[in-house]
Order: sequence, then C-alpha cells, then structure tokens
Amino acid sequence: MSINTVEFNYIRSLLREQAAIGLEPGKEYLVESRLNQLAKREGLKSVKELLQRLRVDSTGYFQRKVVEAMVTTETTFFRDPRLFEILKTVVIPSLIVHRDRERSLNFWCAASSRGQEPYSVVMVLREHFPSLSHWEINFIASDISNEMLAYARDGIYSQHEVSRGLPARLLVKYFKKVGQHWRIREDIREMVEFRQINLAKFWTPLPKMDIILMRNVLIYFDIDMRTAVLERVRRLLRPDGYLFLGGSESTINFVGAFEPIEHDVAGCFRLKAV
Repeated sequence: MSINTVEFNYIRSLLREQAAIGLEPGKEYLVESRLNQLAKREGLKSVKELLQRLRVDSTGYFQRKVVEAMVTTETTFFRDPRLFEILKTVVIPSLIVHRDRERSLNFWCAASSRGQEPYSVVMVLREHFPSLSHWEINFIASDISNEMLAYARDGIYSQHEVSRGLPARLLVKYFKKVGQHWRIREDIREMVEFRQINLAKFWTPLPKMDIILMRNVLIYFDIDMRTAVLERVRRLLRPDGYLFLGGSESTINFVGAFEPIEHDVAGCFRLKAV
C-alpha cells in the first residue's frame, strides 16, 4: 500500500526540520522505496509500521534512521576527474608554496558518504606529493549518516565499487583483497578522521581549512540553508584556501564572498580578495 499525502507531508516536514532537505511533491515513490528498505532492515512488517514507530519514538532513533535513509549516498572513487586534476596541478602545489613555513594542511570533506572521496584525495597526496609525508596533514571527513561513517572507517569495498573510477594500478597498490571485497590500506585509513556532522545543525569544532570539499550537497537545501552553510564555510576557509562544490552548484546569489578560480573546472571557488 502506497503512503498517503498526510504521511508523505509528515516525512517532508521531518526532513526539512532535521536536515534542511527539501523534498519536492511527487517524490512519494522515493520515500516509499527508501523507507521500505529501512523497515526491512529494522525487522518491521511495513512502512506503515515504521511510521507508527516514528511518531511515538521519544529517543530520536527512528528519526535519525529515516533521515539517513533518505539521504542520497551515491559516490565513486575519483568522481569528476577534472577536480582531481586541478587538485593535483594547481591547488595543492599552490598551497605547498604558501604553507612552506607552517608545513601543515587542513582538509574537510563534508558529506563523505562511503569514504571514496576522502580516500581518493589521500591517494593523490601519496602519489604526487611525497614531500607532504613530512608535513602535518589533518583530514576530516564527515557525514550525516553514522551508517555511512562506519562503512567509510572500515574501508571495505565491493568489486563493483572499486571498478568505478579507481585505476587498476591504485587498486593493486593501496588495497588488499579480503574475500570477495577490497580493503584500503590501514595507513591510508588512518590519515582520515571521520565525524558525524549534520550540516543543517550544529557543527563540531573545526580548524581553519585549506581545502573544503562540499560537493553535491547544497542542491538538497533550500535557499536559506544554502546561504547559512556557505556563510559558515566562508568563516572556516582560510583566505587563500579552496572550496569545491558540485559541478552544478554555485555560490552565486547566496554568498558574494566567493569567486570561481580561473580554470576550466566547475565548482572550484576561492574567497574574494578584500
């Protein structure tokens, strides 16, 4: 039985309140599909029973589970090769010059999902910037979903996942076969600190950042929340740091403090010079 309008609007309100996610009318099929999977994982008979539990849950457990279930977690290794090329040829070389005295770099990958993006960046550092092995590298990766964070911390991926975007040479070099799966090397996993952060709520204390990757996240927020998140990013990013958004995302019409860098890649921004 399909969810009705009242139930759909209840989920829409919950997502907006808990994660500032705007769910458009007509997405009933998506809600039902995601919540049906969640109900099965929780050992419940139906979405109806899940919604009943949700309405009376005073612990917040089912609220968290529903929000996590509705968040899109699609990602791949080295998603959008142009980004990693500019990271390799422009961004990191520039920061190495400007941080030569400090010899430290801070990265934040927001909405890191299953961990492919932060691990891809770390592999770029290992492959192309051996001098950074003597630097202090602080790499924080965050997500709203504790389930995704647990997956990312384990660093275990299926054959299908490592076949999407990950060069075979890097698979052999940085992964170990575990049964039918592949696990990324421990020294790579240890370079990334995974944290639970809901971008629409309280952010745990973060250091000033040199690189922030917040790709394909703002598209789920309404205008007010996009503006609020970008304003907080503005205060967090160092004056000569870099912000990476998704290819279809922009800071235009939200926060005027950013400007795109002069390279043929969408979604890379810096703070405007004061």
